[in-house]
Amino acid sequence: MFKHLLIPTDGSELSKEAVRSGIRLAHELGAKVTALYVMPDYNALIYGAEALLTINAAEFDAHVQKYADKALHFVEHLAREQNVPCATVRTASASIYRAIVKQAQDLDCDLICMASHGRKGISELLLGSETQKVLTHSSIHVLVHRAVPKERKKT
Repeated sequence: MFKHLLIPTDGSELSKEAVRSGIRLAHELGAKVTALYVMPDYNALIYGAEALLTINAAEFDAHVQKYADKALHFVEHLAREQNVPCATVRTASASIYRAIVKQAQDLDCDLICMASHGRKGISELLLGSETQKVLTHSSIHVLVHRAVPKERKKT
């Protein structure tokens, strides 16, 4: 069946739930995983917006790298606990969904496991859905992990 799963993560709680599900699936299938963290590429924004020119680029990059480390270490730890082979990749991109699709193709993944934040209404219209864009643009299978509503979660 599936032999190589790409698991994008942003470090959020919902993303961590998707990571847990993806690692369990990989364990059951005997598959390997690659965890992906897409770092924001704000160079174009900084170049074009005078108000942002005072940002310390090195400090910003260090903060983003630290956050990426934390998110990717979480995946590595879970994979190690389940004896699932795990690699990590980080990349910078102004387009998260394009980076996810490109990495899945470049790494010969056969399944992308990712969370859906389930935005509705105006927030969906304004922010869009990276998951929806991956579903639309990927030729690789995508498994979407949906959050369990709080009222349905077991206490």
